[in-house]
Amino acid sequence: MSDLSTEIETLASYLSDSAEELEELLEDRVRPKNENYFNQTIPQYNAQEFLEHFRISRHVANSIAEEFQNSDYYKRHAGCYGKLSALNQTYIFLWFVGHQTASFRDVADRFSITISSLFRVIQRVSYFLSNLSPQIIKWPTLEEKNEIESHFRQNGFPGVLGVIDGTHIKIDKPSDDPDSYINRKGFYSIQVQLLCDHQLKIRDVFIGYPGSVHDSRVFRSSPLCQSLLEKCHDLYILGDSGYPLLPNLLTPFKDRGQLTRAQSNYNVKLSKNRYLIEHCIGLLKQKFRQLFHVKLRSIISIAHLIRACCVLHNMALMDDFHYEENENQIERVFPVLNMDENDPDEEPEDRNGIHIRNRVVNILRQ
Repeated sequence: MSDLSTEIETLASYLSDSAEELEELLEDRVRPKNENYFNQTIPQYNAQEFLEHFRISRHVANSIAEEFQNSDYYKRHAGCYGKLSALNQTYIFLWFVGHQTASFRDVADRFSITISSLFRVIQRVSYFLSNLSPQIIKWPTLEEKNEIESHFRQNGFPGVLGVIDGTHIKIDKPSDDPDSYINRKGFYSIQVQLLCDHQLKIRDVFIGYPGSVHDSRVFRSSPLCQSLLEKCHDLYILGDSGYPLLPNLLTPFKDRGQLTRAQSNYNVKLSKNRYLIEHCIGLLKQKFRQLFHVKLRSIISIAHLIRACCVLHNMALMDDFHYEENENQIERVFPVLNMDENDPDEEPEDRNGIHIRNRVVNILRQ
């Protein structure tokens, strides 16, 4: 009984506090399992069915499983949990992150494993994928920069290297300093700052600040802010009014009813190009629906899971995933709120940023 108690205590530190889930671990009976799902059901899925169930293509999933099998994250535990192949663990993780409403028990039963085994799979594959991020989520090369800038130039806004925005990931009440995680919408969340290019490829991600922190402060604390000049040189990224105006980060003019026609034109063109990051975030959450409400408990584990989903997003960009535009409205329900003119956190605009923005205004009016 002591081993079981240790297992439950470990599980409780990772998953949400759910008395029902923990109670089921103590039940001294065999629960019915879906024994044939791995061997009979999954192989029968056609390409579209597989994509609907696992949110990425079979080819990408199998490629990830092969790389996972050769990693220490799998090899270290292969002896103890040899019944679960690298491929099966990959499928389990993909199912978990791709479905919002399924409980831990539902997922465990579908794959004929215990809840504690599910916990280990989620943690192991999350960390494996998260640590692939330096290889998968990369700043564009010089050739890629030219391609990205050319796209934005053709779309009416030259000199752009990417678009940036933040999103709140809803979580359960944290055990440490919970009040700092309550955002302006009144729910617990952690923040994710994303930057994408014209193909919706994530080029930078910064995860983990509590929901109460303003997105301007999140940006100021991010490695991207510290290296923005080095990364962009004479190019810039586009953000909304929640971000500071900088030489390499252009934001809209605040509309207090006194904008010139040229300034309004600038705002319209910036908005027209900035929608890409909203599309990117919407697609990310629609594919990996756990991001609507992550039910893990450890903030570190949540951050790894979010980064893992960002890695999956980039790896599966070429998949023929059916994206429904209307579902992106979730971003309007859980937004990162911008500063208004009465926000006490509003900071003065950078002088060099003002100069560059005015120069761009003149370019766009031509």
